[in-house]
Amino acid sequence: MSDAGTGRTGRARWAMRGRDPEEEHRASTPLELLFDLTFVVAVSQAALRLHHALAEGRTGPGIAAYAAVFFAIWWAWMNFTWFASAYDTDDVPYRLLTLVQMTGVLVLAAGVRAVFEDGDFTVVVAGYVVMRLALISQWLRAALAHREGRAGALRYACGVAVVQLGWIARLWAPGGTWAWTTFLVLVAAELAVPAWAEHGGRRTPWHPGHIAERYGLFTIIVLGEVILASFTAIQAASTGHGLSTPVLQITGGGLLLVLALWWLYFIDTGAELSTLRTALLWGYGHYVVFAALAAIGAGLEAALATIEHHAHLTPRGAGLAVALPVALVLLVLGVLHRVAGTGTGSHALLLSGGALVVLALGYAAPALGPGGAVLGAGLTVGAVLAVQLSVLRRSPAGRAGLRRD
Repeated sequence: MSDAGTGRTGRARWAMRGRDPEEEHRASTPLELLFDLTFVVAVSQAALRLHHALAEGRTGPGIAAYAAVFFAIWWAWMNFTWFASAYDTDDVPYRLLTLVQMTGVLVLAAGVRAVFEDGDFTVVVAGYVVMRLALISQWLRAALAHREGRAGALRYACGVAVVQLGWIARLWAPGGTWAWTTFLVLVAAELAVPAWAEHGGRRTPWHPGHIAERYGLFTIIVLGEVILASFTAIQAASTGHGLSTPVLQITGGGLLLVLALWWLYFIDTGAELSTLRTALLWGYGHYVVFAALAAIGAGLEAALATIEHHAHLTPRGAGLAVALPVALVLLVLGVLHRVAGTGTGSHALLLSGGALVVLALGYAAPALGPGGAVLGAGLTVGAVLAVQLSVLRRSPAGRAGLRRD
């Protein structure tokens, strides 16, 4: 690796001086990929519990618990990813502290069930304590070694520590409305820490290309959860009553959704994260994309359970369980592509139109059947993709973007 600002090869032992934000050929490291594997477990637990909540008719509480749990998962991943992009020295202390964070992720995943069933965040917070202690240690190392970024690193360490104390204190907060009020206040505090830490000083030397790649890899992870959830549900349905027409419709629709949404996300990978405001909007907006993509898998399972009469969902509820997260992905992707300079107004309008059609199909599930609604959603997103590709091929800038892909 090339040390930031020196142009020489190699790393000073135990130093965490910050990586070059313009470093060429910057790619995810094997340790980052291993770190992501722990989140496969956490995301699958969240999606599984959401499926059970939908199938049992606990739609409102299930969605609320899912949103809370997924925020914890996403925020833990995002904190590590942006830090690693700026200060990944890959030395022994860095690797050991990363392994500690991975342990915290697994503890967090073990607490997902308690959140859904009892609203108990104790184990999730315990996992966060493990992760945050390691992350604070990393920021303090960066502050000690990187003089130019010291002020920001100390702000990050302080902000992370203070908000974590707030999460611990929240465990003793009364339940009901007050519990969710304190949760939202702490979420706002978490989101404010990066903006405060980066404000008025030298920007943390994260690498825009590396960040875009890391987000793309996490997108593939949550799409993989959709595939896994779909396979599990299809296997159970086929061994019960065979592959009926509704099962085949949901299978085909689910696979179309995975392929088309993947293609729409990666239709142009040249995200321009040139300013802090753009980076924060783009990075924070991915919470909805990631959470909604993983929720599609839970919705497909719930739809299959409905047609097999194993769920307390109406056909409309089953159709909307898939349509709502698909529509959210389309709407937010349109905004994110525009924010990052990879989309146009017509692109966002096309995605918004597709989202409205998908929602209408979900609402019409009593007439179409859950299988017909899901298949229609898959065909709709596929049509949106086909139109977008056709538009891009007609423009010089679009052809250049397709060649980069």
